[in-house]
Amino acid sequence: MRDLAATPRHAAGRRGAARHAAAQPQQRRESGLGRNVGVMAAGTAVSRVLGMVRGAMLVWAIGAAGLAANAFDVANTLPNILVMLIAAGVINAVLVPQVVLAYTKGGGDDYVNRILTLGAAVLLGLTIVLTAAAGVFASLYSRGGPDQTALVTAFAFWCIPQVFFYGMYTLLGQVLNARGSFGPYMWAPVVNNVVAIGGLVLFIAVAGPFTATGPTTHLAWWTGGRVALLAGTATLGVAAQAAVLVLPFRSLGFRFRLRWGVRGVGLRSAARVAGWTFAAVFVGQAGFWLLVRVTSAAQHAATAAGAGTVAGNAAFSSAYLVAMLPHSLVTVSLLTATFTALSAHAARGDGHAVRTSFSSTARVIGVFTVFATAVAAVLAMPLTRVVFPSLHGSAVSTVSDVVVALLIGLAPMGHWSLCQRLYYAYEDAKTLFWIQVAMAVIVAGGTWTGLALLPPGLWTVGAGLATSLSYLFGAIVASGGLRRRHGGLDEARILRLYARSGVAGVVAVAVGWPIVHVALTVAPFTPSGLTAFVRAVVLCFVVGLVMAGVYAGLLRLMHVRELEDLVAPLLRRARGLARRGRAA
Repeated sequence: MRDLAATPRHAAGRRGAARHAAAQPQQRRESGLGRNVGVMAAGTAVSRVLGMVRGAMLVWAIGAAGLAANAFDVANTLPNILVMLIAAGVINAVLVPQVVLAYTKGGGDDYVNRILTLGAAVLLGLTIVLTAAAGVFASLYSRGGPDQTALVTAFAFWCIPQVFFYGMYTLLGQVLNARGSFGPYMWAPVVNNVVAIGGLVLFIAVAGPFTATGPTTHLAWWTGGRVALLAGTATLGVAAQAAVLVLPFRSLGFRFRLRWGVRGVGLRSAARVAGWTFAAVFVGQAGFWLLVRVTSAAQHAATAAGAGTVAGNAAFSSAYLVAMLPHSLVTVSLLTATFTALSAHAARGDGHAVRTSFSSTARVIGVFTVFATAVAAVLAMPLTRVVFPSLHGSAVSTVSDVVVALLIGLAPMGHWSLCQRLYYAYEDAKTLFWIQVAMAVIVAGGTWTGLALLPPGLWTVGAGLATSLSYLFGAIVASGGLRRRHGGLDEARILRLYARSGVAGVVAVAVGWPIVHVALTVAPFTPSGLTAFVRAVVLCFVVGLVMAGVYAGLLRLMHVRELEDLVAPLLRRARGLARRGRAA
């Protein structure tokens, strides 16, 4: 695709006034980026905290293992898998650029009404079909015997309707993002968690807390009413998450009307992008399926070899949650806000603004992810203890090894995700598909190489390294493709930023790692419980603060201005709170 903004020099004078006029709204958008990111990051942080409370409540209700826990986990995960395969990736890739383009050309409200009507109808039809096939999905994903499969099926009939509500949440949220309203999409999951926690409290009040010999471990105890109470309130939370997004449309002056008909909604262009996006999601899920097959076999192989407990697929999931906390809290918020700006620039054919926005966001992401990688790698063990306080000492070490392997790919993942958004802004999902095919091959090939060459105790660590390597490959290849298309995206400046941040990160690690090493040598996290948890929190706070000071000080010495862009929203919010406190 041609870069519409590659303006010849001799035309600069003729177009200078137009560019200056366009720069003013661009500056206003970029000045609001930090505020939007702050709102989104705050919503994500609150949702993460409530999500951990929800997880603890679920363990209190049905345990962390056994018949009910395993069955409910499979059933409640199915909607996420199905939405990802069917709708979420397509909606996220296609909708924002299409909505931005529709409002740029005029008639945006009519377009949104048509796309919401069509999307709701398709999601409802798919959800009915998928719910009717609950038994089929239970048999595909459950390998725990006939009792567990039967309970998975019962739970799935209540959980699979979440497909409709997750789909509508994604659809409504991306329309709001395209209109510049970012906060509701990130805060809506808070409502979901609150409703789900309320449902678990009610379930515990009715059934009592979980015990290893309690009635919840027997299939006969799970009557239709008890299944409905546990799984139904989980689905009710997702429904509330979607419903709360209807309210912000009123403040935008938008009125929903049923508008049938697909003419004028850009299906021909959108379908082309959606088809390649679906293919890319499918390929990615295939690579992940192979990863799960290997990691889930690690414990069985280790036991057969006479070894103890090793990291398996559950440890990989836990480690991924820890390693991706920085990405989900900050990077995703930056990407969500930037995607709308990139789509608007692309719709106007303003390649100069595209390059400026891409470069600025890439450098801010780089400053953050390099520091996050350094501090999270040093604090992998205490951070794992903080996130999972019930883990015993050896399990903490097992999970934290995988955390470090995944953290290697944190910075490349951030840059790869930004490149993805720019490809989607230009409706080029075909190129992304071929890159993701290669990335899936790297994940699968690296994981199987670990299976062949490493002992079972390191299979999951090898899978984590393969995942990180795939993100590095994706970031390099995607950047190269964008550079050829746009005639450069300020790569030299981005690379200089990563080099300087890397130096500061290495020095911060050199300062922080000895502190953690001495602390864990003197008093290892062998026992679990409140004492170990408090020690882990204190260690994370102290070492994190020291490393942040070293990192920030070195960046200031090297005149890295992107650090100020990253922390400016937090400083403005702190000053505002201080002023309100003094006024009170």
